[in-house]
Amino acid sequence: MKEVQDGNYVFKEEIHYTVLKTSLFFSGDGFTVYDCHGQLVFRVDSYGPDSRNLDELVLMDPDGRCLLTVRRKRPSLHQRWEGFKGERIDGDKPTFSVKRSLMIGRSHSGVTVEVYNNSSEEYHIEGCFSQRCCTVFNMMKETVAEIHRKVDPTTGVMLGKEVLTLCVKPGFDAAFAMGFVLVLDQISGNDSLDDDATMEPTVHPTTED
Repeated sequence: MKEVQDGNYVFKEEIHYTVLKTSLFFSGDGFTVYDCHGQLVFRVDSYGPDSRNLDELVLMDPDGRCLLTVRRKRPSLHQRWEGFKGERIDGDKPTFSVKRSLMIGRSHSGVTVEVYNNSSEEYHIEGCFSQRCCTVFNMMKETVAEIHRKVDPTTGVMLGKEVLTLCVKPGFDAAFAMGFVLVLDQISGNDSLDDDATMEPTVHPTTED
């Protein structure tokens, strides 16, 4: 997939972001994402019960510029979401889709990301987002991004589930990866309402502690 914003979020080195999910009980619900220097990189506002439309989420830069829009496709049997570059306008065609997929030979489901207009580009997400432990693989089974619980580097104490670490490997678009986080959070939050809730992705035995 061509970079979300002309390569502004693609780096030659591994990047670690701190992702803070704000409370759903206050105004301004959403996500704030910081780099290793404490600088705000991404934000998502109006992501709670006061949201105008929970089926559509917008990833913005610190200045409020829309980078990526993800929208739940309805009706959908597999919680399919579609992604759009920039702000979605009626009539726009999505550039990628995210959906649950049964992993052949395993008893649990995963999440598949299909990039439109490029059949050679596809990603699969394994793990359990509700436990903040996921890995994103490309078609060659190479890791391109990881999601983990945040650990305080000074004390070694694992922080609450509202704080996580997003690790983006060299050459992969960080805004694209953050779009995955938004969709995974929605899918995880809806598990209790779905008939296949027991099919939630579980941690693969090879995942690091």
